[in-house]
Amino acid sequence: MVCGLTYLEWMRRRALAANEGYGTNLVNEPAAFEHEKLANPWIAILPLVMVGVMNKVFTNVIPDLYGKEVSFIPAVIGTVKPVVQNISGIAAIWAVEGALLVGILTVFVFAGKTVLGQFAEGSKAAVSGALLAAINTASEYGFGAVIAALPGFLVIANALGAIPNPLINEAITVTALAGITGSASGGMSIALAAMSETFIANAHAAGIPLEVFHRVASMASGGMDTLPHNGAVITLLAVTGLTHKQSYKDIFAITIIKTLAVFVIIGVYYATGIV
Repeated sequence: MVCGLTYLEWMRRRALAANEGYGTNLVNEPAAFEHEKLANPWIAILPLVMVGVMNKVFTNVIPDLYGKEVSFIPAVIGTVKPVVQNISGIAAIWAVEGALLVGILTVFVFAGKTVLGQFAEGSKAAVSGALLAAINTASEYGFGAVIAALPGFLVIANALGAIPNPLINEAITVTALAGITGSASGGMSIALAAMSETFIANAHAAGIPLEVFHRVASMASGGMDTLPHNGAVITLLAVTGLTHKQSYKDIFAITIIKTLAVFVIIGVYYATGIV
């Protein structure tokens, strides 16, 4: 975070020295906020606090409510077998969704009239943005799945497996596969699906907690995935109304700085043993 903010401050000073302003011909700008009453700062931040708190609450409560698994009959024509879901694999998703709903309800409690007055117009922007993000991410995830099915993918995966240190092996493997697939979540999912047994065996052999492996993989996945074809990058540029030419250099710098922090984490773990 320190390195990233230092880089952004350096770029801000360069822009200021060059007399660069906010820009012209802007798109997707929010409506001007003039002569309107501001919410109390504590109330304004409350929905975000509720999301964080309720996410933790739901994460603990959901497994207790549903047990190890839940099943349901899908609403399709004909007779089908029940769909069985493992709660441990979906509890985190349910918790986030529930927490977001609580955050939305909190906004309605304190600003219901304001929200309802702009609900129709705001819904258009919300639905449009949600579809843009979902379609971009889904298309990139599908692209990654196709790449993972090609013979060349196995060649690269096997070559990466030759790196001796287990944590560095995992970090480089995950970020490389994320770059190939163009997706952090896709690259990490594919890497863990294909190599989880190897990673677990290496962790046990080296006496490294699996929590360390998980954190290294999570941070490493956000590095080379931010190549120009990444769904999140495309969505970000569409929302901000900018182009790759205008913004990609800074996007790439920030994500590479964050990924380099993975190797700092690895060094700290080996030096101190702190998980």
